[in-house]
Amino acid sequence: MIAIVLLSLAAFLPLTAGHAAFWHPSMWGFNVTAQTFSYDNRPVTPLMNYTFEQWWFHGHLGYPPNAGDFFDLPAGQPATAQIACDKGATTFYASDPGGDIQDGDNVCPGSPISEFHTTGLDDVKGCGLAITYNSDVADVQPGDFTVFSINQTCVWTRFTDFQVPARMPVCPEGGCICAFFWIHSPDSGAEQNYMNGFRCNVTGATSEVPLATPQLPRRCGADPANGRMEADLGNCTYGAKQPFYWFQAERNNMFEGTYSPPFYNDLYNFKDGAQDDIFQDSYPNGIPTPSVNQTIIPTPYLGGAISTATSASTSAAASTTPAAASTTTAAAATTTAAVDTTAAAISTTTAMASTTTAATGNGSETLTPTTSAGTGKPTCKPRTAASRLRSLRKRARSSWLNSTLDAVQGNIRRHRSMHDRSKLWRPF
Repeated sequence: MIAIVLLSLAAFLPLTAGHAAFWHPSMWGFNVTAQTFSYDNRPVTPLMNYTFEQWWFHGHLGYPPNAGDFFDLPAGQPATAQIACDKGATTFYASDPGGDIQDGDNVCPGSPISEFHTTGLDDVKGCGLAITYNSDVADVQPGDFTVFSINQTCVWTRFTDFQVPARMPVCPEGGCICAFFWIHSPDSGAEQNYMNGFRCNVTGATSEVPLATPQLPRRCGADPANGRMEADLGNCTYGAKQPFYWFQAERNNMFEGTYSPPFYNDLYNFKDGAQDDIFQDSYPNGIPTPSVNQTIIPTPYLGGAISTATSASTSAAASTTPAAASTTTAAAATTTAAVDTTAAAISTTTAMASTTTAATGNGSETLTPTTSAGTGKPTCKPRTAASRLRSLRKRARSSWLNSTLDAVQGNIRRHRSMHDRSKLWRPF
């Protein structure tokens, strides 16, 4: 009997102003109230242990925005969203049953900060906006969303800026579909997720490079609560990443425990601001497979110069490269000097050989009589350089001259050999 009375009284009590949601006319469920569903399914209601139909787009797919309502995403600039515990706390209060309760930048007017699940600014865990370049919400699946902007001090102020990457391409006809995602600190409430879907449109787009396929984020940052004091950057997911789907009855992509929820901050390599490395050309040199043993950290292409991956060993090698280069240069200089000396020696030898040849005459060819085959008549043919050298050797009186002539004769043989081989490649 007492339980029945309490339930009856609860029906007349005002709903708590706690929790928070993204508010804009472009969202699904913009006009959903506590009475729309058989349970409280307002946009601010947390999602936990729900079926896919209940948590996906907050179960509001049957309550779409009006045609033409879009949330603009100016490429390279901030998009200012309103996050609040009640629509009445936003500039859209006119369609809220409770009317205007705005109080400046206050997320939950008249309520303590515990109502939006934080003990202070140092306890906020960040939230994110994700996008899919698909205008038909019926075709969108959880893996289609790519997180493109993070605000690590969210939820803290009603007016919250989300920096939009400068290279965001234009949306297809009919616009894009976006969603707001938030998971709060475990110190300030239960295991709760928040998701609000909305129609969005990129304005001022100058790039045509599509987004890369989003991958699952990995827990790689410093995690003192779980005994890891330093980040393990080799174990991070780089590039386009999916949002977190956690602690639901089905279709989760994160499986962390009750007191170790995933966050939209450095813990999962979600840097504050625009996620500028989410495009298909962001990592032209590829992304190494993340693991606890990975030491290569990829560096993205952000629209300027292309950087390459770095590692601790690479840095060490780079520091020794100048010395090695200097040694190589010195060796090259020595080699060049040796070549120059050799060339000079060859030139001298050639000159001496020429002088020696000139001693036999004026350097013109000497004709030696031979017998023509089949006729018995003497004929003449030019004496070759080799035959002249043999003749000179007989008359040489100096061992030095003999060695000089040996070198010249060797050059002649090599030249003849190359000449004979070259005939194999001549077409005629």
